Amino acid sequence: MRDPRLVPPMTTDPHDMDDLRTEVRQFVDAQLTAGLITPQIDSWLTGWDEEFSRALADWGWLGMTIPVEYGGRGRSHLERFVVTEELLAAGAPVAAHWIADRQIAPSLLLYGSECQKRRYLPEIARGECYFAIGMSEPDSGSDLASVRTKATRVDDGWVLSGTKVWTSGAHRAHAFICLARTSPLDPADRHGGLSQFIVDLRSPRVDIRPIVSMRGRHDFNEVILDDVFVADDMLFGTVGNGWQQVTSELSFERSGPERFLSTFPLLAHTAEQMRSGAVPRHADLGRYVARTMGLHQMSTAVAGALARREPADVAAAVVKVLGTTTEGDIADLADVITDDTSPTEGRYREMIDDAAAQRPGFTLRGGTNEVLRGVIARGLGMR
Repeated sequence: MRDPRLVPPMTTDPHDMDDLRTEVRQFVDAQLTAGLITPQIDSWLTGWDEEFSRALADWGWLGMTIPVEYGGRGRSHLERFVVTEELLAAGAPVAAHWIADRQIAPSLLLYGSECQKRRYLPEIARGECYFAIGMSEPDSGSDLASVRTKATRVDDGWVLSGTKVWTSGAHRAHAFICLARTSPLDPADRHGGLSQFIVDLRSPRVDIRPIVSMRGRHDFNEVILDDVFVADDMLFGTVGNGWQQVTSELSFERSGPERFLSTFPLLAHTAEQMRSGAVPRHADLGRYVARTMGLHQMSTAVAGALARREPADVAAAVVKVLGTTTEGDIADLADVITDDTSPTEGRYREMIDDAAAQRPGFTLRGGTNEVLRGVIARGLGMR
């Protein structure tokens, strides 16, 4: 019997979205044919292309779940899921708007003030406002309860001091939502005393330093806040409610198709290389295609649960653990079956190298798989 904590029930017919899938595929094919985009590995992190984001907005594919009164499209979470899944499967460059559309928009709708909604949601839907996330800190890993960034109350606002790391796109984004401690750590309630703030990343005393990858890419950053002033109207949600807010945001972050499709363009290209005889056939190809299809079903089910405002933290953790493991396995498969003598074209080799370099991050982002296994065990009542 299916455990609803692991896989929520499917309540809609997935084929209801076939026309939308076809429309997105045709759009992406036109972009590829025109040479406007190139398929990328991990495109939701590495594919920063503001023109492409604005083109999606023109088609109505950004801010899809934002209500019309806030400049959005008023469409369903499942419709948005279909669009993002097709874009990721094609390796389209969606990084510029990704965090704003995936995480910030639904969080604003849940916790944002009316002023914050009016200010940011229409710009997100137009592909004109880009966000980062200020959660992780040095030496904290996935233990967000150990946050040391401090917010001190002052006249008309707050002063934030601390350091955030692994902030994707902070050097290009307009703002980030920062998790900070607004009251001292209480050992009896480690999750208490945390609050969130919207911080303009171009504010005085914000220092953004690059973290360069093994491939020489600059996607991540260290963000140092040195007594940065944040006005009262940029407090996000309620003082002291930061942990509950972050937990709800992480369900959106952990369960989406980006958790199993980061290397799908490489899997598709590997199948084509096998078909042409450029690389040897391997049974694992079918295994990873089957895994991807299963993850598609699970992720779709979680998207439906989130749309219904049902708890899905355990199911989201399952998708994240299984999905990111599969992404890494696909990278390994392509690397193992390809050597310097294989008659493969250059772009395929580049994709393999990109996937190998990105692989260490797959299981870390959104919480390490080790921590998420604990989330799953606790959710299932295991000890």
